[in-house]
Amino acid sequence: MTDNKKQFRTEHDSIGTREVPADAYYGVQTLRAYDNFRITGLSVDPEMIKSIAEIKKAAALVNNEVGRLDPRIADAICKACDEIIEGKLRDQFILDPIQGGAGTSFNMNANEVIANRAIELLGGEKGDYSIVHPNDHVNFGQSTNDVYPSSGRMAALSLLKDAKNEMLRLAQTLDDKSREFDNVIKMGRTQLQDAVPIRLGQEFSAWARTIRRDMRRFDLAERELRIINLGGTAIGTGINADRNYVYNIVEKAALISDLDLTQAKDLVDATQDLDACTMVSGIMKTCAVSLSKMCNDLRLMSSGPRCGLNEINLPAKQNGSSIMPGKINPVIPEVVNQVAFNIIGNDATIAIAVEAGQLELNAFEPVLFFNLFMSIRTLTGAVRTLTDNCISGITVNREHCEELVKNSIGIVTAFVPYLGYEQTAAVAKEALKTGFSVKELILKKKLMSEKEITEILDAYRMTEPGIGK
Repeated sequence: MTDNKKQFRTEHDSIGTREVPADAYYGVQTLRAYDNFRITGLSVDPEMIKSIAEIKKAAALVNNEVGRLDPRIADAICKACDEIIEGKLRDQFILDPIQGGAGTSFNMNANEVIANRAIELLGGEKGDYSIVHPNDHVNFGQSTNDVYPSSGRMAALSLLKDAKNEMLRLAQTLDDKSREFDNVIKMGRTQLQDAVPIRLGQEFSAWARTIRRDMRRFDLAERELRIINLGGTAIGTGINADRNYVYNIVEKAALISDLDLTQAKDLVDATQDLDACTMVSGIMKTCAVSLSKMCNDLRLMSSGPRCGLNEINLPAKQNGSSIMPGKINPVIPEVVNQVAFNIIGNDATIAIAVEAGQLELNAFEPVLFFNLFMSIRTLTGAVRTLTDNCISGITVNREHCEELVKNSIGIVTAFVPYLGYEQTAAVAKEALKTGFSVKELILKKKLMSEKEITEILDAYRMTEPGIGK
């Protein structure tokens, strides 16, 4: 019995009493949720833990400033929050990211950890909530319904910073390659069939422009995520919060987190409607689709090497087969494709979760933020590996590209302004049937002089607008 008391402490909640590990900073409400929500086997995202600690610190400071919280208690809460913000006590956040209750369990996990650490700092023993209480002190002036979504948005903002940095590096690397490959002429293709010549540099430049367009959408996502409902408490009306607290809490949270946060103009609206998260997820999906399309092109252009297009060489990163010696696969573009597939699925989950809200609250924020964080994190990782392990090391098979252009029937298109569509189509059809080149047939038919043909077939000229330059 004595040993058991050393190992556990007894806590109670509205459900009843329960034994909690004596050395745990979490409490009875966290432990119940731990048993109830063993879903993914994962933990809440570290950025979410950091963000909720920043909110709890901001709340303690403002509640003290407006005379609602004892200065000693506020100071202890702030010190406990600082430790969590620095990365300590993370192992005490034991809950699954997907949980029922609209995030109440995670909010209470934070309240209990902060309260018990604050109790220690004030010289008490964990579980003595007469010193610092999880609800009455740490959660004062707050509700899960404004704390949880606000911390989720703040976490997403922080994660977006890394994503934007990686996107910028990718765009810059693509720009570098576009300049390096600007004089490489290759065959353009539509519907996987030969079309007209294009410079490899133009293709890389187009990809870079796509990435920069996605980055501008990221800016829009950030603007939406900055608007939080902190101060609205349960349903946006601010019940149980000091009026001055409501007016000042977001500014304090912004100062502590170093994020450009804005309080929603209508806290009721911001508490019940998560349409901004739908938009942000859609932006992640749009970017993922762009990246996946680019990676499809990279895989096609590098296909072979002997029996495919073989226009470019992707860096060889690892063996490609357990049975075929020497085979190298486009593993980096493939992993980016898979990340895109997952993000598209995440976006569908987020859309359903946002739609499923009822009346004054959306109860499905946990799965929403779980998937949103996954989308941003995996997108960041995919872009990083694409830049470092693929794009930066791409080389080109210049002579092969030029040979494909030279032997292509697609170049016949350049003669349409001079010979007309019908006559040019006849030349193309005969070239395909006989194996003669377009140039040979036009000369044979005496349709144009060799000098005229040579000028028209200037490959670089065919990659720019203009007739008869």
